[in-house]
Amino acid sequence: MTHDRAPDLTESVDVHRCADDVWRAVADPRRVTAWSPEAIRVRGAGVADGPMPAGTTFAGVNRNGIFRWATRCTVVESAPGASFAFDVTYLGLSVARWRYCVEATPDGCRVDEQWWDDRGVAMRWLGTIGTGVADRRTHNRTTMRATLDAMREDLERTAS
Repeated sequence: MTHDRAPDLTESVDVHRCADDVWRAVADPRRVTAWSPEAIRVRGAGVADGPMPAGTTFAGVNRNGIFRWATRCTVVESAPGASFAFDVTYLGLSVARWRYCVEATPDGCRVDEQWWDDRGVAMRWLGTIGTGVADRRTHNRTTMRATLDAMREDLERTAS
């Protein structure tokens, strides 16, 4: 799916760590599971540790309370030090695009987490039943904020 429209949501955080270090972290979705209140596991055949190159596919396992689900994800952008994006599908239907943009600042970098809602009517209905979330936009804003705050705390704490 092309994304020539603005993201449906963007949350940002300033991190006192160099852009390359932060990009390496967000371009490895396994690391993101340590910060996210919803994403709990990444799995896939041949998925190595470290930043994932464009074309890599993986399963993202998620939870919300008693609800659990897995999606298929395909990395569509992986620009070292700058951006990382992946498209999400479920049962072959488009769900979303997630993107991290990292930009150097005088004190470290700024990270934008972006989300595009690519669900059609059927996927919105199925998603509500399967995830327990009727208002995905509000829910994602909350989880994005929590993810970015946890990422910043982790990366600043482990800075060398």
